[in-house]
Amino acid sequence: MKKVYGTASEALEGVLHDGMFIAAGGFGLCGIPELLIAAIRDAGTKDLTVASNNCGIDDFGLGILLQTRQIRKMISSYVGENAEFMRQYLSKELELEFNPQGTLAERMRAGGSGIAGFYTKTGVGTMIAEGKEHKDFDGQTHILERGIVADLSIVKAWKADDTGNLVFRKTA
Repeated sequence: MKKVYGTASEALEGVLHDGMFIAAGGFGLCGIPELLIAAIRDAGTKDLTVASNNCGIDDFGLGILLQTRQIRKMISSYVGENAEFMRQYLSKELELEFNPQGTLAERMRAGGSGIAGFYTKTGVGTMIAEGKEHKDFDGQTHILERGIVADLSIVKAWKADDTGNLVFRKTA
């Protein structure tokens, strides 16, 4: 299997399809895979569900996929810097599943490890817990969170080798 490609578009060729679930790395505008995001935009892949800390800003990061209406649903922990995100959500053009940051990270880790779900106290008694299974452990209520299994995960690395090992730089 080829692990190194000349361009982001080449890396995504034959992988993208409408309706797919993408997990996107980065935090805000730091460490985001902007070349892969642009390649997804250029491919025109639509009806996407994206799990990421947030959706960038209006003209950068995942925000460019909002501009082109390619994202149907966001699973995020923060939504505050993107006016288009807010507009689409409030007008019911965009579905949002809001998660606390640690829960979102753990859902991704769990899904990647083959763990279907886990119980956490985070979110108990809030709208996050609505519709989720509740269970008591040692006298404390926990809610069931499902692991996230994506069709594709995109990350930004500083460099890679031919076997697929990645090197990340600084906080990214």
